[in-house]
Amino acid sequence: MKDRLALALILDAERSGALKPGQTVVEATSGNTGVALAMVCAARGYPFVATMAESFSIERRKLMRAYGAKVILTPAAERGTGMVRRAQELAEKHGWFLARQFDSPANPSWHRNTTAAEIIGDFAGRRLDHFVSGWGTGGTLTGVGEVLKLARPDVKITAAEPQVAALLQGEEWHPHKIQGWTPDFVPSVLNREVTDDILKIDDLLARNTALRLAREEGIFVGVSAGATAAAALRVAESAAKGSVILCMLPDTGERYLSTFLFEDVIDGSDDEWLAAQ
Repeated sequence: MKDRLALALILDAERSGALKPGQTVVEATSGNTGVALAMVCAARGYPFVATMAESFSIERRKLMRAYGAKVILTPAAERGTGMVRRAQELAEKHGWFLARQFDSPANPSWHRNTTAAEIIGDFAGRRLDHFVSGWGTGGTLTGVGEVLKLARPDVKITAAEPQVAALLQGEEWHPHKIQGWTPDFVPSVLNREVTDDILKIDDLLARNTALRLAREEGIFVGVSAGATAAAALRVAESAAKGSVILCMLPDTGERYLSTFLFEDVIDGSDDEWLAAQ
């Protein structure tokens, strides 16, 4: 998911001339966009610096550094706003290119032209009743949502957000554990008008659903994907019989091994289980 966003931001900046050859790219990220930008920048010859709240997973930091990026941590108490402000400060001080994933029109535009186009193609001549997605930058929800509203207006679009940070429903933001979802502000690229319904998802339900996906379906995803799947299951509870529900699972579970997603998963030997056989 974020690989598409990262490529869109860099290619758009190259075309406009905003990004010069060899210029350092800097961006605030919860991790996934940062990993994607680190990869794209490495391939295209740009140094990359990520600013990231210290509360996000260690795996993401190491992945970015594996691509040669630098990671500047910001205090968890400063939330998403703090890491965005730090990126802006660094860009101004050093003359770096600020990617602005939360504000760049290239973000939803790329999803209109790729993600949404692929969905329309995959479901050509086939039933599709619901599209379910969480939101972080708002790019996927906006880009896909806007195209579906035009091409398949009967599809109901459901947005999902954390139980304790339901900003689209006018509530206050509180810390949550669904990494990648819902910073403490609503991004400017997010089009609120595309949603027909908004669901709140609890942290523990998100975690448990992610684990169920691995154990019952063989799909190993992160906690935000678990949250989105949980929202889709909730949609299914009231959907008409035979409804087709599409939900977006943005990333892989390996990026969450050090988080609460796996806090109950042992890393030693299963001797107790073996003794009981």
